[in-house]
Amino acid sequence: MSIEAWKKVGQQIWRISDSSTWWLGDWLVYGQRRFPDRYQRAIEETSLDYQTLRNYAWVARKFSPGRRRASLSLQHHAEVAALPEPLQDEWLDRAQELGWSRNRLRAHIRETAERQLAELAAEVQVRIEISAEQRTRWESAAGRARHDLGDWIVAMLNRAAVQCHAD
Repeated sequence: MSIEAWKKVGQQIWRISDSSTWWLGDWLVYGQRRFPDRYQRAIEETSLDYQTLRNYAWVARKFSPGRRRASLSLQHHAEVAALPEPLQDEWLDRAQELGWSRNRLRAHIRETAERQLAELAAEVQVRIEISAEQRTRWESAAGRARHDLGDWIVAMLNRAAVQCHAD
């Protein structure tokens, strides 16, 4: 066997191995509702430990088949699984385009993810309770200003904040 043929066999084995981790994760997710003791059974059937199986299922749950990058391993996906979906996709796309290993992806995430998460955390949702009369009045005012209600409220709060700061 030539070195090239030997390398091709190794690549095929790796593809099968990586695919099997996704298959195991999907298998466990499928069994979630039907078989409450699925992890015990899975350990017996696969000889893998509980945490390994749990990790496969967790990553499979985070990435539907349509969001998975075929050229990246389950481990690449595991590196970004805890991030919000837009960041997951951004990092996976980057890793795919640049041919990053899982370790290289991890290093790049450590360098920049903290900053990105801080920016996302800066977005705040505020919930207020108002009467039906207030809502009607505010929607009318927003309509006259050609804004939707949410944008109009933000504009009014920003205006009030500027005015209070000027006082």
